[in-house]
Amino acid sequence: MNVMSQRLLSSQTPLSGGGVKQSNPTLSGAAAAKTRAGTGKMQTPGGGPTIPYIKDRGPVSWPSLFLVGIAAASLVAYYNIERERRLESAMGRVVSTGKPAIGGPWSLIDLNGRLVTNASFQGKWLLLYFGFARCPDICPSEMLKIARVIDQLKESNPKIAEQIVPVFVSVDPARDSLQALKEYSKDFHPDFVFLTGSPTQVQEMAKKYRVYVSKADETEDGDYLVDHSIVVYFHDENGELSDCFTQSMRPKDIAEKIVEKMTTPQTV
Repeated sequence: MNVMSQRLLSSQTPLSGGGVKQSNPTLSGAAAAKTRAGTGKMQTPGGGPTIPYIKDRGPVSWPSLFLVGIAAASLVAYYNIERERRLESAMGRVVSTGKPAIGGPWSLIDLNGRLVTNASFQGKWLLLYFGFARCPDICPSEMLKIARVIDQLKESNPKIAEQIVPVFVSVDPARDSLQALKEYSKDFHPDFVFLTGSPTQVQEMAKKYRVYVSKADETEDGDYLVDHSIVVYFHDENGELSDCFTQSMRPKDIAEKIVEKMTTPQTV
C-alpha cells in the first residue's frame, strides 16, 4: 500500500452500515460558516472560538430608529426641565435675600408713543413678559396663559386682580414698531400694556433681567425668529421682584402663587 492510500484510509471513519464517512477537516471558512448557519455561530479561522452572529439582519432597523428617537426626545425634555429647575432655584435664592439681582430701572415707549419707566407702575403688581410680535407659538401661548390668570383672579379675587398689570416687552425692536404692536395687541387680553423702544433701551432692560435674546433661523430674505428666555417676572407694588413663573407652570398654579404673595405679610 502506497503512502497516498494510507492517508486516504486514515481520513475515513467507519459507519454503522459498513460504509465510511469523509471527515473533511479542511473545510473553507465560507463552507464552515454555511454549515453552522442554523446554530447562529461562526467558527474563526484556525479552529478558534465560535462567534455569534445575526442572520439576515441589516445594519439599521425601524425598531432601532424608533428607540433612538425616543432617547433623543427624552434628552431634550430632560434639558428643558433641568433648565427650568435651575432657573427656579436661582430665582428662589435671589428673592430670599430681599435684594434681587434681577431687574432695575428701565425706560421704554408704550403704544401711544409715551415714555414709560418702572416708576410708572408704582403701587401696582406687574406680570412682566419678554417676547416679540412675530413669535409663531411660544409667545402667544404664554400670553394667553397670563390672560387666563388675570381672568381667574377677577372671578375669585377681584380686588387682587385690580392691582395687577400684565406687561409685554418686545425683544425685537427692529420689527416691532408701534403700529405693528398695535395690530398685535388686538389678539390678546385688553389689560396688557405693550412696550417697545430703541435697540439700546431693549438691550439694557433685557440685560438687567438676564433675558437671553438671539436671532435664529434667519432666511435669505432677512426674515428670522428670536430665541429668548421664557419667564414671567412678578413684581410687587414697590417694583421689587417677588417671584417668577416658568413655562411649565399652569394658570391655576400661578394664580395661587400670586394670591399667596399678595396676601402674605412681607418680612424684612
